[in-house]
Amino acid sequence: MTSEEILLEATRHGVRFLQMNRPATRNALSNDLTRALIRGFQDASSDDAVRVVALTGGGGAFCSGADLSRRKPGDRPPDSLEATADLVVQLVRGMRVDCEKPVIAGIDGVAIGAGLSLAMCADMRMASSRARFHPGYARVGTSPDAGLSWTLPATLGHEQAMRFFLRPRMHDADAALALGLVGEVVDTEGFEDAFSAFCKEIAEVAPLAAAQTKRLVSRLDTPESLEAHLRDELLYAARGLKSEDGREAVRAIREKRKPVFSGR
Repeated sequence: MTSEEILLEATRHGVRFLQMNRPATRNALSNDLTRALIRGFQDASSDDAVRVVALTGGGGAFCSGADLSRRKPGDRPPDSLEATADLVVQLVRGMRVDCEKPVIAGIDGVAIGAGLSLAMCADMRMASSRARFHPGYARVGTSPDAGLSWTLPATLGHEQAMRFFLRPRMHDADAALALGLVGEVVDTEGFEDAFSAFCKEIAEVAPLAAAQTKRLVSRLDTPESLEAHLRDELLYAARGLKSEDGREAVRAIREKRKPVFSGR
C-alpha cells in the first residue's frame, strides 16, 4: 500500500479492510474513488479467504460527501450523469446485494451527504466518539442519493428519516447512536482496535450462516426495482443542484446567510 493510492486495502484475520484515502478532501467521493470501491468490493466478494469487508476512511474523516470541487485546467472532463449513475448502481448493489459477506463501516470523523449514504449501505456501523453525521442534501437545495432515501427510512422509520433529511444539522456520535444510525460508539483513542476486534468477531461466524443471514435480512427492505430507484435519486439530486433554489442555497452557504428560496 502507498499513500498515493485512493483506496488502501489489507486483509487480517479474514477481514478485508478498505480504507478511503483522500485526506485533502476528507475522502470526498469522486468517481475515481467510487470505481476503486467497486473493484474493492468485487475482489473481496470473490476471495474465499475474506469473510467480512470493513470500510473506513483515513485522515480523521469517513467521507465528506460527493466531490463537488471545481475542475482545474488539465483535469479530464467530468463523467455524464448517466455514467455516474452507473457507478452508483454498481457500488450500492456491490455492497448490499452482490456481496453476501457482512459489510461493516467504521466511522471515525465526518460522514456527510453521500458519505452518510455510503455508511448506511453497510450492514453494520461502529462510530468513534468524534464521528459526526450530517444529511447534507437539503442544505444545498436537493434530495438524497446513493441509496439514502431507501436505507435511512429502513433504519429509522419514515418520520424520523424525514425529520433527519429536512432538518439538516450536524449530529454527534451519541445522537447518532440514539437515533439508530450506528450500533455502537467507542472512544476515539481505542476505536481502531475496537473496530478491528468487532470485525474479527463477525468473521469467525460460519461463512454460510453469515451469507444466508445477510441474504434473508436484505431481502426484507431492498426495493424491488433498486436500480431504477438509485437512478431516480441521482436524477432528482442533479435537478435540485441545478435549480435556482439549489444555486441560492450554495450562495447562502458561501456568504454565511440564510437562503431565500423561490420554489424554482
